[in-house]
Amino acid sequence: MNETLLLILEWTIKGGLLAFVLATGFAYTTFYERKWAARLQIRIGPNRTGPGGWLQPAADGVKLFFKEEFTPANAYKLAFNLAPILTMVPAIVIMAVIPWGSEIELFGRIIPLGISNELNVGVLFLLSVASISVYGIVLAGWSSNNKYAMLGGLRSTAQMISYELALGLSFVGPIMLAGSLNLADIVRAQMAAGGWFFTKWYVIYLPLAAVVFYIAALAEVNRSPFDMPEAEQELTAGYHTEYSGMKFSLFFMGEYIKMIAVSAICATLFFGGYDGPFVDSYPLLGPLYLGIKIFISLGLMIWIRAAMPRLRYDRLMSFGWKVMLPLSLLNVVWAAAVIIFFNAG
Repeated sequence: MNETLLLILEWTIKGGLLAFVLATGFAYTTFYERKWAARLQIRIGPNRTGPGGWLQPAADGVKLFFKEEFTPANAYKLAFNLAPILTMVPAIVIMAVIPWGSEIELFGRIIPLGISNELNVGVLFLLSVASISVYGIVLAGWSSNNKYAMLGGLRSTAQMISYELALGLSFVGPIMLAGSLNLADIVRAQMAAGGWFFTKWYVIYLPLAAVVFYIAALAEVNRSPFDMPEAEQELTAGYHTEYSGMKFSLFFMGEYIKMIAVSAICATLFFGGYDGPFVDSYPLLGPLYLGIKIFISLGLMIWIRAAMPRLRYDRLMSFGWKVMLPLSLLNVVWAAAVIIFFNAG
């Protein structure tokens, strides 16, 4: 078969598999959140649908799929229908550049464990695609022709743009240490350093950058304590007030897939990505190690939501501009100092 056709087939299979894993991951991340938050708050959580409640996500999906959808009479229908897609699709697309492992040999071909993980501007791709979801949120508020939804969309946009500055600057440290915008190169640079596997990860050298990234990522995906766009007591559910059925679920599908995506990015930049014991000898351990790191990160996000109250909006914006932005600028100086120190040593 022509090599180009084989490459297209490989990408198609990988893309379909990744979309299936993320769709399933979204469903069971909601289950993970409900069970883990229940344990933290001394509750039971879902336990009726299936053994131990494990079929609850499937039951929720069927319910939402058959639920009647309503569209406001005066809504701008094209933008109203497009907004949930603009929010959800970028969350899936950014996972295309995440390296899940090195390479394996299959059917006589060398197949990298990732869709496009050798993209030489992978970090720029992440930042540009991730920012598209802002348009979906503000379009949802505007197209609903509802003042509460419009206010929620505007507040969400202001929040996400504010914290994107700190988020983008937190990428600079790993880029400087690895000398590349390629995410696979950043992982390989961590793996190539001397010492035991976890002592090579950039979180050891750039701990403040990792903390700033994680906090800014929470704000980007509208997670507590930064979930102001969905502050029910103030905005009647915010930008998705007028949505129902599957359109409503697409917003939360985008949110939970973005939780998985930012956890994967955090693991790639600061925790060695797919690095772990014996991964050089057994490349298929790479996706397992990265999956474990994503699982731990999701658990921390759920823990934060279960434990911390929501910030007041003016304090949220003040924290983004007066604390997060200066710290992210300090990270750049710190990364430069780390490079000079190790080069001198």
